[in-house]
Amino acid sequence: MGYTSFEDLEVWKRSARLAVKVYDALRDCRDYGLKDQMTRAAVSIASNIAEGAERDSRAEFMRFLHIAKGSAAELRTQVYIAQRIGVFSGSPASELATECKEISAMLHGLIQSLKLKT
Repeated sequence: MGYTSFEDLEVWKRSARLAVKVYDALRDCRDYGLKDQMTRAAVSIASNIAEGAERDSRAEFMRFLHIAKGSAAELRTQVYIAQRIGVFSGSPASELATECKEISAMLHGLIQSLKLKT
């Protein structure tokens, strides 16, 4: 598949960095329910990429990439909600939402490339 480990995948690297950014952005957040949901969704993106890559099956890898893509959409939704309720002000929310969109696009591209190899 053109890589030796999930750590080589740029989409995994960006997803892991995104999770750290979400933790940092929510460090002082007192809405523990939203904070928990957002950090779980963020961690889920990189985790599902890693888990799928280690399954040794293209079909399983694709399945986990779809799950990761869903987690990116979930996180993006939560970022929008957090912004609307005042947890974030403009710049952090915009940056997180943009990164979610870009990661989602990367996941889509990876899924499409795996489909072509079938």
